[in-house]
Amino acid sequence: MPLFGTDGVRGLANGPLTADLALSLAQATAVVLGQGRSAEARRQEGKRLTAVIARDPRVSGEFLSAAVAAGLASSGVDVFDAGVIPTPALAFLVADTGADFGVVVSASHNPAPDNGIKIFARGGVKLPDEVELRIEQALTGPKLQPTGSGVGRIRRFSDAEDRYLIHLLGSLPNRLDGIHVVLDCAHGAASGVSPDAFRDAGAEVTVIGADPDGLNINDGVGSTHLDNLAEAVVRLGADVGIAHDGDADRCLAVDAEGNFIDGDQIMAILAAAMHERGVLTDDVLVATVMSNLGLHRAMGERGITVKTTAVGDRYVLEEMNDGGFALGGEQSGHVIMREFATTGDGVLTGLHLVAEMAHQKKSLAELAQIMTIYPQVMVNVRGVDRDGVHGDDEIAAAVAAVEAELGDTGRVLLRPSGTEPLVRVMVEAADEDSAQRHAAALAAVVKSRLAI
Repeated sequence: MPLFGTDGVRGLANGPLTADLALSLAQATAVVLGQGRSAEARRQEGKRLTAVIARDPRVSGEFLSAAVAAGLASSGVDVFDAGVIPTPALAFLVADTGADFGVVVSASHNPAPDNGIKIFARGGVKLPDEVELRIEQALTGPKLQPTGSGVGRIRRFSDAEDRYLIHLLGSLPNRLDGIHVVLDCAHGAASGVSPDAFRDAGAEVTVIGADPDGLNINDGVGSTHLDNLAEAVVRLGADVGIAHDGDADRCLAVDAEGNFIDGDQIMAILAAAMHERGVLTDDVLVATVMSNLGLHRAMGERGITVKTTAVGDRYVLEEMNDGGFALGGEQSGHVIMREFATTGDGVLTGLHLVAEMAHQKKSLAELAQIMTIYPQVMVNVRGVDRDGVHGDDEIAAAVAAVEAELGDTGRVLLRPSGTEPLVRVMVEAADEDSAQRHAAALAAVVKSRLAI
């Protein structure tokens, strides 16, 4: 099984993800990412490579980030340790400082016992699959082992959060005065910077989920647990709720009535606004295959084309970079505003969503009416040969029959898991009963044809 998943290396800390592995990954990263022309030019000038590292607040991040720093410094890389900051802040700082690469220790929305390692290349961009494979292969190869003055230094990046905050505020088209925002920071990496950003932008801010103790990250709070945020927004009479995940690369929202607003709706609101201002490049929004049919229809009605990619914000970003597109993201709340970020940024997204409320003088519920959400049912079919799903004639015929019945009022997607022996069957339809019925029927066909 590949070491890297859809978003870095992730696993139980001190289970599969040990300090030894973190150190070795850092050493292998220094080998692979130190081979480029810019790195070689730096060496010829007698300079060492530089890297920015950061982490979320979970307790295992302390020893894992120390291991990453040790692996990099022992490989001759100067390390700037930014401490606890959001993943998108790390990406921004890599680009802003001209560092050769960056590493963040975080398991995003996973529970506290898990952790992960995400690597960003020069410019603050996520690594393509082939580079991750090279790093994995380099784990068993020779390491860089300079001595004397050739070893790297480890320094505290003391103004990291301030630089990121200034960047966030500088991106806003208008202030947020008069809007009461409830922020749920998931007891995660945004617990400090997100409240500061919203307050400095003019909003009235109430904060929940912003007391990280290393063990409570994502525990009943954040973007994967919106009920508490919805209750707080309604109880306080606030205008909007914004929820981050543990490393703050996601943003989901709650309107004043307590209704959940997902990433598709947020993208629709932002895309329409950017289209009106003439800054939505080629009138294109980039989304994944999981985005709701309602997003496609709403955008089509406004002359906006939706280009689709595989699931994963790095694939969204690759498509955006290839086409020079300005906006993209995922239903899960990873939204990329390419003018200001190289990855999903939950704080940036939340600020711009609330800025649109202030600019249009509309509630979030009114803005969210831009699209109708079609019922979407997902069934995980386990214990099957995932690789056979797109080559089976009977499965193809069953899918075609459902698509013919749904017409333009629904959609079918069969997606093999990248890590498990399962196939995900997704059906969208005009009503919940139809979506459930068709998804169950297709799941039964997949099970009967591909069972192992």
